[in-house]
Amino acid sequence: MPQKQVKDENLSTINHKNMFLKRALEKLLSEKDIKKSQYQQLKRACETALASVSKDIQTSQITESSILPSTNHQSLNAEQYFLPFELACSSNHSRMVETSLDCLQKLLLHGQLLGSVADPIDPSKLLIDRIVSTICMCFRGVQTEEQVELQIIKALLTIMTSQTIEIHQRSVLQIIKTCFNIYLTSRSKINEATAQGCLSQMLNGIFSKMEQKMVLLNEHRKQEPTNNEQENIDTITKEILDELVEKICYDEATQERENTSLSTNDIIDDMRSTQDEISNGLDSQTMDNQSTTKTIMSNSLSAEELSADNYFKNAYYVFRALCKLSDRDIKDKTNTDPKTNLDLKSRIFSLRLIMQILQTSGPIFRSSEDFLYVIKTYLCVSLSRNGVSSIPELFEMALFNFVELLDKFKAHLKIQIEVLFREIFLTILETSTSSFRHKWLVIQTLAKISADAQIIVDLFINYDCSMRSANIFERLVIVLSRAAQGRQAVELGCSSTEEHNLRMKGLECLVSILRCMVEWSKDLYINPHLQSNLGPDSKPVHENNYEHDSNRLSVGYNGNGIRRTESSGSINSSHSNSGLSSDTSRNVNDFEIVRQRKELFEKGIDLFNHKPKKGLEFLCEKNLINREPESIAQFFHSYQDVLDKTLIGDCLGNEDNYHRQIMYAFVDQLDFTTMEFLAALRKFLSGFRLPGEAQKIDRLMEKFASRFCECNANLDTFASADTAYVLAYSVIMLTTDLHSKNVKKKMTKEEYIKMNRGINDSRDLPEEFLSKIYDEIENEEIKLKVTTVRRGANAVGASGAKENITSDKQRELLFDMQMRDVETLARDLMSNAGTIREEFTTAKHLEHVRPMFQKAWSPCLAAFSVGLQDSDHIDLAHLCLTGLSYSIRIACIFRMELERNAFIQALSRFTLLMATSQVMEIKAKNVECLKTLISVAQSDGNYLGEAWYDILKCISQLELAQLFGINGNKARLSVSNHHSPYPNLPLNNASNTFSLPFDNLFYSDKVQSAKRMQSAQDQIHETSSQSIVVSVDRIFSGSARLDGDAIVAFVRSLCHVSMDELHANPPRMFSLLKVVEISYYNMGRIRLQWSRIWEIIGGHFNKAACISLQDVAFFAVDSLRQLSMKFLEKGEFPNFRFQKDFLRPFEVIMKKNSSSTIRDMVVRCVTHFVHSQGKNIRSGWKNIFSVFQMAAADTDPQIVELAFQTCTHIIGTVFDRQFPSILDSFQDAVKCLSEFACNAAFPDTSMEAIRLIRQCAKYVAEKPQIFREHAGEDLINVPEEDRVWVKGWFPVLFELSCIINRCKLDVRTRALTVMFEIMKNYGETFSQNWWRELFNVVFRIFDNMKLPDTQIEKIEWMTTTCNHALYAIVDVFTQFYNEISEARVNDLYCQLKWCVNQDNEILAKSGTNCLENFVITCGQRFSPRVWEQTCSCILEIFRSTLPETLLTWRADTESTGMITINETTLLDRTDSSFDQAAVESASSQHQRMIRAGSVASVNSGTSDQQELNSSNRQSPANSLDRSNYRLFQIITIKCVVQLELIQTIDNIIFYPSTSKKEDSQNIAIAHALANASHGQQNLSYFSHSDDLRDDHGMYNQMNIDQLLLLVDCLIESHMFARTFNSNHEQRNLLWKAGYRGKAKPNLLTQETHSVACAFRILFRLYTDIKRNESTDIIKRRILNLTRDSMEYYVALQSESHREAWTSVLLLIFTKLLKLQEERFKYFSSEIYPFAAETVVFDLKPELRYILREFLLRVGRVFNVNNITTNSNS
Repeated sequence: MPQKQVKDENLSTINHKNMFLKRALEKLLSEKDIKKSQYQQLKRACETALASVSKDIQTSQITESSILPSTNHQSLNAEQYFLPFELACSSNHSRMVETSLDCLQKLLLHGQLLGSVADPIDPSKLLIDRIVSTICMCFRGVQTEEQVELQIIKALLTIMTSQTIEIHQRSVLQIIKTCFNIYLTSRSKINEATAQGCLSQMLNGIFSKMEQKMVLLNEHRKQEPTNNEQENIDTITKEILDELVEKICYDEATQERENTSLSTNDIIDDMRSTQDEISNGLDSQTMDNQSTTKTIMSNSLSAEELSADNYFKNAYYVFRALCKLSDRDIKDKTNTDPKTNLDLKSRIFSLRLIMQILQTSGPIFRSSEDFLYVIKTYLCVSLSRNGVSSIPELFEMALFNFVELLDKFKAHLKIQIEVLFREIFLTILETSTSSFRHKWLVIQTLAKISADAQIIVDLFINYDCSMRSANIFERLVIVLSRAAQGRQAVELGCSSTEEHNLRMKGLECLVSILRCMVEWSKDLYINPHLQSNLGPDSKPVHENNYEHDSNRLSVGYNGNGIRRTESSGSINSSHSNSGLSSDTSRNVNDFEIVRQRKELFEKGIDLFNHKPKKGLEFLCEKNLINREPESIAQFFHSYQDVLDKTLIGDCLGNEDNYHRQIMYAFVDQLDFTTMEFLAALRKFLSGFRLPGEAQKIDRLMEKFASRFCECNANLDTFASADTAYVLAYSVIMLTTDLHSKNVKKKMTKEEYIKMNRGINDSRDLPEEFLSKIYDEIENEEIKLKVTTVRRGANAVGASGAKENITSDKQRELLFDMQMRDVETLARDLMSNAGTIREEFTTAKHLEHVRPMFQKAWSPCLAAFSVGLQDSDHIDLAHLCLTGLSYSIRIACIFRMELERNAFIQALSRFTLLMATSQVMEIKAKNVECLKTLISVAQSDGNYLGEAWYDILKCISQLELAQLFGINGNKARLSVSNHHSPYPNLPLNNASNTFSLPFDNLFYSDKVQSAKRMQSAQDQIHETSSQSIVVSVDRIFSGSARLDGDAIVAFVRSLCHVSMDELHANPPRMFSLLKVVEISYYNMGRIRLQWSRIWEIIGGHFNKAACISLQDVAFFAVDSLRQLSMKFLEKGEFPNFRFQKDFLRPFEVIMKKNSSSTIRDMVVRCVTHFVHSQGKNIRSGWKNIFSVFQMAAADTDPQIVELAFQTCTHIIGTVFDRQFPSILDSFQDAVKCLSEFACNAAFPDTSMEAIRLIRQCAKYVAEKPQIFREHAGEDLINVPEEDRVWVKGWFPVLFELSCIINRCKLDVRTRALTVMFEIMKNYGETFSQNWWRELFNVVFRIFDNMKLPDTQIEKIEWMTTTCNHALYAIVDVFTQFYNEISEARVNDLYCQLKWCVNQDNEILAKSGTNCLENFVITCGQRFSPRVWEQTCSCILEIFRSTLPETLLTWRADTESTGMITINETTLLDRTDSSFDQAAVESASSQHQRMIRAGSVASVNSGTSDQQELNSSNRQSPANSLDRSNYRLFQIITIKCVVQLELIQTIDNIIFYPSTSKKEDSQNIAIAHALANASHGQQNLSYFSHSDDLRDDHGMYNQMNIDQLLLLVDCLIESHMFARTFNSNHEQRNLLWKAGYRGKAKPNLLTQETHSVACAFRILFRLYTDIKRNESTDIIKRRILNLTRDSMEYYVALQSESHREAWTSVLLLIFTKLLKLQEERFKYFSSEIYPFAAETVVFDLKPELRYILREFLLRVGRVFNVNNITTNSNS
């Protein structure tokens, strides 16, 4: 059954096909005219064919086979079937032609005629070629019947679309030609449309088959195994194809232009001839190669490869033919109607077909070098011609093709696209001579281009970021901006509708460009509200209903700043750009570097074109070129197209050596090898314009001739370079003569030849050579190269100067003239660029948008601003607002602050809310501006930064406007109503009422009309709509979703606006309320972010709380309290400091606000925190104590009392419960108590505060472990054992010292007592370094800078506090000497010296007394180093307190003229070599002391002590001036100190009262001697060397040097007193001046006590058996001092003076009598004369008795009497 069914179907098909073939033949035979003689051949052919068909039918019925014969059968009988139809087609009989074509079409359609066999007539061709020629021949131009035309189209379409018929290039071109001509000439609109549709279908088939075949072939080649044979075949095939294509390209490139101006039919014939040439051989020389090639191809290429090659050639030749057709001349240029001008119609239609091919092109087409060559060579040149056409239809088609080239071929047409953009389309949009239609078409095209992000970014990085390219993107934006601003509307003379449309389209383009930037960089955008980005899927983001193109493909971001594209993002969004080089291998910064370098280069070129020297200097400074002549010359060569060639010529022609070297290098860089002379000269002169001076021309021609001969050394035409030089000069002259308008009589050829005779080394050049030069110059003058005009960012473009156009006809004429120049320039540039290929980079990086926007933002801002300012069209306003929002988005994404602020300020300005004077002008567009501004705030909040200020300022003004809208009939508004959300706030509603700034605009007598006011009110009511109110609230509530940096900027701006409101007149609190709101909204943020926020908010509250308006301040403090309570409720982890941050504003308010009410409120707030949230407070304690500290200094009793009560509660209760949490603020607590103690207005509080400080010390003592374990931020580097000191003891003791220094007597005395009690009670736990720091604090009590200013207070301070402190310090030292470092002893001595040197007798005595006590108590524990320091201290005190002024004072000496002693000089005199001075005479000693006094200093010049020794206190005489009185006081104090020091030394060495007991014993001995009988030996009284010697003194602790040093001090003091006492004249002066009252002053006590003490020390040393090593030294010193003293005593004249020395002599003689015999003998022999002299004086009895005993012993020792002798024996 299946076989039978198939058989029946075959029979049915055979019968069907047989029927129409048979009927066609029968129909031809039935024609009446076939019987005519001219159709006899046709008749016979039809009859024969009919008979054959009938026979075949019968045969097929018998064999049940198909009627269609086999291939072999067809090749034998094809003519039998085809010949009748061929003859019918050539018969010119319309019906027969129609019938024949119809039958042929059906035979072709059903596969009965394949035509794949050779043509029997011409075996070199296929039968299908004959069939195609027969069908095409039926078209006979305009005379062709409409039905015939239709049949021709059907038949040709059948051939082209058949899957079984394969035709070659010749037939394809013929088919295209025929259909093309039918479209051009058909009188039937149906046929015309059918031909157009068929052509489109044919072209689609041609190029789609080519793509399919080539793709299959490539896949097949990839799948085939690679072997040597296959490689050879591929190589040979490639070589053959390359050779063919190269030949074709060469022929086309060398074809002259004047021979290419062919008609439509000629171009087809030209294609055919080219194809014939390819088929039959390229030329006679390559015939053998062609035959070999054919053999190789037939043997080596497979059928598949040949078929693919055939299809490729079909497409190639068709495309080339159409490109040539699009560039053919239009013969009738006056007829611009495409319907009647066939040349114009042909050009337009060819461009339309080319556009179709480009739109549907596949990857093979777009990547083929052959097609790219055609595009560059033909199509781009055609577009440069059609793109300047004044015919809109042709111009429009050129634009369409340009868009397709830009979309799909930009990678290969970088230069061509630049030329078309720069020289044609942007120029047309810029120039004022182009019509509105042209501008409209251009701007529509730019709208298509601007919608593609990939193209826009590619344009920027390939042109604006390329050194040799024009700034296409920048110029595009500028041109669009000018169009959007409507600047050309008046020039064009267009209507308002046209102007609006042009502006709208310009704005659309700018918005599209900005949208592309947003789309390109959208992966960098973060929406705080989690909305979609401004990409293809984000329509809801735009409130202005300006939607994105939903057909755009999505792009992604691969994480490296590079866009990941799934397609090229082309205009049609359906093709990928193959062959593009990507910028992923290049850093985005590379492009920016190039762009910046380019900007500098362009600036340098502009400078050069104005002033060459400055331009070259600039380029060299920027390292764009170097100063070498070769580099300058290369610069001239490389940038000839943009440099002023006249200036280049002047530069090359300069005569100085540097420019001459440049000219030499310029010429040497030209290569004239194998070039003809005239061609070389043209090349040489094409790069610059010859200067006008003959000398410059001479130098240039001379160098040219030399270079030409150098490059053509083998040229025999010229004998030398001189010939070339002269000839070059003559060519210049000839050019000027032939082509200058000023030369009337032109030079003939004969004259030119005659002029050049004898120039070739006295011979003539060949006449043919000169004649050829003449002819070439006559036909074409020497011209400069085409110059590219670099248009800067502000260039007007090709329009140059503005033309004053008065009519459309004038505009058209000017446009044609301008476009001719542009066409010439563009075609030349296209021709030059045809063989150049520059790399085109495909943009991938997101960062490209940043530099793009830097170039585009300013023109865009101008366009949008002008649009919003000038027009009230709501659709135009929407475009402008969309552009502004896009611009803000880009600026935000890339953190471009200047640009972002500019756009936001513009947007806020156009709301008309920023200035109250403009509120009457508010319109619908201003409301839309407000909506856009709110939308920007919501979507771009993370990026706004400081621009938030403008937005929030606008919202603030909006609230004011809304208030006006709500209260339109009210003139006043109170603060209380304004801030109703806080009803519990006790505002003084009656005290402040705020008037609106808008009131005077609506309620004055000078308002505008009622209608205008009503309109403004309506718009203001619109601002109060629910949508706007909700949107504004979302801004503040949405602040919680802003990132960390954004919220900080938001808060800072809001506080700024709030401060503006508070300082306005009248003040407002809208933004202050919003500050509180956002604080609540953002309270959940992490502490790190919130601390930054609170730093700003807290500072703002500080300012608000310190404002003069009390209600505002009260509101600020209350808001702070509520917020702080919220945070305190959350608590705080240890070591965090957030509480300290948000409580700090209370400190600032307390510090800066002087209002007692506000201060009281702050204290109450803080007190509330302590009582309610004390358990949660940690770091906030610092702020609390700081507030209380400031409150402690207040004068308001309520504030002070409340603060102190709270502090008492903290110390007494909180410390017990949570001492560890408050430990960080322990120091602040103590400091706060110290401030309470120092408030003199509240003495009871002061005493209680000191008690609390003592309690704090108790906490420290009881809980040291807590301090050790605590490791706060400030204790990181503090050892654990020292933390209790740093955080506990030191603050307590330091603040107590501060109280001592600041407070009155009772308070400071109490503080002093407490401080030293703490030291004594807890000092055993202190380490040495603690003691060091402690004494640094304690010694601050004695700081001169801290002493009171008034004299009385100073006296009181020294007498009480300093005195008390001094004794207490010594007590502490004594108690804890072992714990205190010995280094502190020196500090103590410094303070003792300071006290002694103060001119206060009590303090000075206390100083010496404390020194004595300290040394006596601790001396046994002293180290040798401490003893050295002790002795040095005593020495310094001795010398600093010597009253040397006594020796120098004169009656005219004032206090300012006091002679002072340099302390450093005294300190240097610490040696113990005083024995020589001790034996000096009184006069020499007097002179020495005077000399010392001239350079000495006493550190007591600043003392102001007024107290004197009671024994020496006298009232000043009336004549004594105040300065002398003060001086005498100081002298007296020093005298007292000297005596105290002498006694101190004595007490230290021998222990107190020891010397007195010794003196009493000496007197007792003397009295005992008085009672002894004469002549009795009394040695028993002197049997022991030292009866009163004990070990309580420090004698045994000191070495001999130290003791001798003290002896020196004593002797120096003694000598000073002796000198003064001997100076009677000086004593008289002082006595007369009132010093010491009625008696003459003297220093007898100092004189005698000092020397007595010295004698005791020396005799003790002399009799000490432990110090025998120093006996000789001591012996000499005793002898010298004794002799000197006795000599001085004998010389005394005053009885009282001698009487004062009684005790000294008594001591001397007693000590001598206690010596052993030998020692006594040694001393007595020296002093015996003086003892004998003493007898004559009236001596006291005890002295007489001792002297008698001395003399008696002398007699015994020296055997003067028998008693002595007997005793000795």
